[in-house]
Amino acid sequence: MKKNKTSKNWLNQRGRDIFFKKSKAYGYKSRSAFKLIEMNEKFKFLKNNTYLADLGSTPGGWCQVAAKKILKGKILGVDIKAMDQQKNVDFIIGDIENIETHNKIINFFERKIDVVLSDMASNTSGNKNLDTYRTGELCLNAMTLAQKILNKNGVFIAKLFMGSIFEEIKKKAKKSFKKVVIYKPTSSKKESKEVYIYCKDIL
Repeated sequence: MKKNKTSKNWLNQRGRDIFFKKSKAYGYKSRSAFKLIEMNEKFKFLKNNTYLADLGSTPGGWCQVAAKKILKGKILGVDIKAMDQQKNVDFIIGDIENIETHNKIINFFERKIDVVLSDMASNTSGNKNLDTYRTGELCLNAMTLAQKILNKNGVFIAKLFMGSIFEEIKKKAKKSFKKVVIYKPTSSKKESKEVYIYCKDIL
């Protein structure tokens, strides 16, 4: 009974979520598409000829947004889960903690790239502190990969949650990039501790 009530509350909240409704109306695969749209309006990193890797790309909302802006560049989605095929978007199944996946990404682009995105989050365990830490580890792993594959003027954007690992992430970012900004999109739920880290220009 309790589970059914929780599920009903979740569905009610989703029904009142303006960005969930907008994602359906615009045909985006996830509400998080609007987070990327907003961040691009602020930081202007999606350009016509951008070479971009989207880590943890499934279900594909961020790739959809990128594909509307990038017409002459390259877009590669990477995830451990399959993603539906999209026009002007390539995809590989792989774990970013695996060196083989790194090599596949490098071989695909055959050059240093412009943007690395990560909207990855840990599967929820019921322990918010643990989930925050694990999502932070994913952010750190994505940052390590970004340092390998970005060009000197490259942009790295990743999701993280305010918590125990936050300062470690910020410290690593400031050692790795000239510009570091912590940003919370308006489309991110107010009650969530979710923020994004925007990093530019490799040191």
